[in-house]
Amino acid sequence: MSAKHAIIQAMALIDGAESASRFIEWFAEHWLSPLEEGDGCAAEELTAAEHRLGLRLPTMLTSCYRLLGRRSDLTSRQDRLLRPDQLRLDEDVLVFRVENQHCAIWGVRVSQLAQPDPPVVFRELTRDGRTPWQPFLERLSLAAVEMVLSEALLSAEPDDDVSDNRELDEKTLEGVEERFERLPFPDYPLWADPDGPPVRWFTGSGLILRDDSRQWLWVRSRTTAQLDTFRAAFPGDWIMQPD
Repeated sequence: MSAKHAIIQAMALIDGAESASRFIEWFAEHWLSPLEEGDGCAAEELTAAEHRLGLRLPTMLTSCYRLLGRRSDLTSRQDRLLRPDQLRLDEDVLVFRVENQHCAIWGVRVSQLAQPDPPVVFRELTRDGRTPWQPFLERLSLAAVEMVLSEALLSAEPDDDVSDNRELDEKTLEGVEERFERLPFPDYPLWADPDGPPVRWFTGSGLILRDDSRQWLWVRSRTTAQLDTFRAAFPGDWIMQPD
């Protein structure tokens, strides 16, 4: 089975917390490195967080921390999954993820924490104040998958040339839409432009691509050669391309 169809097939099976965890394990093994014992947080850390906050964490959030809470390449290379001792309340929302320059935060409404796989909301933090909380993804399990995929775009080692990004022009966007297949993942808002076009994911030729609101393109490949071929097919001002 090709890498393209493998990831599409694996993602198509996501229908809840358990299947999302299986996808994350599969993705880590085939695109980065397998999850190992010690990559997750200890149960005591999560219990301490619940006692400190005076609430119970959703089952999916607990599962996510137990599975990969210490794997920075899957959780905190760009934006940051908060450690259990950093989880906090913001008004009526339990915040679990923060944008890398603290321009946005993601969380679950306290009123929905009892749900095993509750919806996720986000809020942009601006100089003029805080925008209202807005819907992000309808299930926390989907938000966990989104986090892993997004962080993988920036998880290459310094000497590895397997990821890049640049501004997205109309010609490149049309080429991506024609030559690559959409991943079976729901559209969702870009935190920096929540009223604009959604974020979309594509795959093909050993690549995963993220279209940020028709404005910016991110790409991760399995090999340097695959990335070089992609950049040659879609020339432009690639941020990481060697001189």
